[in-house]
Amino acid sequence: RALLGRIGAAGWLEPIRDQDWRASCIAREALAAASPLADAVFALQGLGTLPILLSGNAPMRERWVEDAIAGRAMAAFAMTEPEAGSDVAAIRTTARREGEFYRLNGNKTLISNAGIADFYTVFASTDPGAGGKGLSCLVIPADTPGLTFVKPQILSAPHPLGEIAFQDCRVSAANRLGEEGRGMALGLQTLDRMRATVGAAACGMAARALAEAHAHARARKQFGKPLAEFQLIQEKLARMATDLTAARLLVYRAAWAADGGQERVTLEAAMAKAFATEAAQRIVDDAVQILGGAGALASHPVDRLYRSVRALRIYEGTTEIQRLVIAGQLMQESGA
Repeated sequence: RALLGRIGAAGWLEPIRDQDWRASCIAREALAAASPLADAVFALQGLGTLPILLSGNAPMRERWVEDAIAGRAMAAFAMTEPEAGSDVAAIRTTARREGEFYRLNGNKTLISNAGIADFYTVFASTDPGAGGKGLSCLVIPADTPGLTFVKPQILSAPHPLGEIAFQDCRVSAANRLGEEGRGMALGLQTLDRMRATVGAAACGMAARALAEAHAHARARKQFGKPLAEFQLIQEKLARMATDLTAARLLVYRAAWAADGGQERVTLEAAMAKAFATEAAQRIVDDAVQILGGAGALASHPVDRLYRSVRALRIYEGTTEIQRLVIAGQLMQESGA
């Protein structure tokens, strides 16, 4: 929470409020290179507040977004469930309308900031028989009766994660974002925008790993000469630099399309996330290899990157899902 306050006070989160995606990508790349935890703060504030920016009214934006962007309130994005990960339409948490309120029942898992957030942006079914078309989105204060923190879930990288539960949790209908049944569309729109920034975070981690590996290869001597003079090391560094450059081009292409007013950037964002996160995994792994034993020490920045970069290939849509999205978009474009 102290880190959130510092990041918010310094203005790092303002690109989220402004929906400036190139600036958001620049911010995430810089934060991820310096501290994966700082990048996670940016990502979670973005996910938790963007649905409000996209579909909330002025009072909702004033109540929730301003404090979140300033670092005074911690946001959480509650979509994933034990039986609903990539298959968002399988969400079982229900929100039944009762006059001017909704009554929520269900469970959410793998929720970042669970137990420490000030509010949750929650996706629940208001029409269980309609599948994905029956999902709606509500903003729920963390102190709402019936909303409980179940338990923490421990990642290999330091990151607040856990399970939450709703048991007859009563929420004002005024907290609903947009119309009933538009939750699926709102969630996908949010992910479209945020996925490019995940790619930017991957670029930041990869850039830091490359810099650490390059510096080590120049300084470390074996067999009477620097590692950087061995051709196998040079090949690794060349491939790492090329992959990083290609990833950045895809990421900022997607951000440019979003900033240019393109209504859907599904294809561009999926390409950016899939390529950049996979490339970053390879780059960080090669950096560990170049560093040798030093790269596997828990105290070394590259080891921390190694533990942090892995999750990027999973959250906000796995690499496999991104490739299915890309293929689906190509089929649509071809009229197949």
